[in-house]
Amino acid sequence: MSTVVYLDRISKAYEKKIAVKDLSLQIDSGVMFGLLGPNGAGKTSSIRMMIGITMPDSGTVNLFGQPFTRESLKRVGYLPEERGLYKKMKVMDQLVFMGELRGLDPAVAGRRAHDWCERLQILDAVQKKTEELSKGMQQKIQFIATLLHDPELIIMDEPFSGLDPVNATLLQDTLIDLKKAGKAILFSTHRMDQVEKLCDAICLINGGQAVLAGGMREIKSRYERNRVLLNFEGDNSFLQHPAIADYKDYGGQAEIQLKPHANAQDLLREAVQKATIYKFELVEPSLEEIFIRTVGEKVDA
Repeated sequence: MSTVVYLDRISKAYEKKIAVKDLSLQIDSGVMFGLLGPNGAGKTSSIRMMIGITMPDSGTVNLFGQPFTRESLKRVGYLPEERGLYKKMKVMDQLVFMGELRGLDPAVAGRRAHDWCERLQILDAVQKKTEELSKGMQQKIQFIATLLHDPELIIMDEPFSGLDPVNATLLQDTLIDLKKAGKAILFSTHRMDQVEKLCDAICLINGGQAVLAGGMREIKSRYERNRVLLNFEGDNSFLQHPAIADYKDYGGQAEIQLKPHANAQDLLREAVQKATIYKFELVEPSLEEIFIRTVGEKVDA
């Protein structure tokens, strides 16, 4: 495993607004990395400095073990949040053209584009113009364009935007395969469920600063298991138990938030006296809960 991205205390300000302040992070090969934060937190500004669209006011950017140079971008694939395709151009012509921009021979670009279109189930669209396609289909085309030159670092800003669940799963599976092949993958998204399923490590930024960073398992281990998922039938009065801080009752299913250091077994003992319990699962907090708790604490401080 080698270090692909290393940001050392980078900062960027626009006039009087500080977009990013003293941000450090590291992404290794074969790692899926999530860059998270609320709108305006500095995620896109950080990505732009990472790939030289803008330069940091201070700090350093290293790619592939070397200080950033334009030459290193040949090994990077970038899917920006703002999509950019030629509406009047046919899909295959467009992909070959984008491959050529990345230094590929037209024949090689065509073969790779065909293989990717087959893999992502859009072969029947390759002779259509972009403007004739759905937003989700266009998203898959740009996804392919990002990967044609076989980059070692793949950066994706909101890659699942506009995709239905089937196609989102298809792209997720593709990213997992790329990670297994040793690619370093960074993606920025507001979809916490996707980050939780896919990412090995995360950096949560707020107000341009890292407020939570590390491996997913290590981060989750910092938080007490105080959520209960419960399936039951019968009297729900046990939901008034003093160990419960909050709950949502969906009628036979409940999501329960316990008070800090509360004993879940006390709740279970009372629940079985009042109702038939089919499921009682004590789970770790979701990434979304950690996100809200961390950002909320930092905002309120």
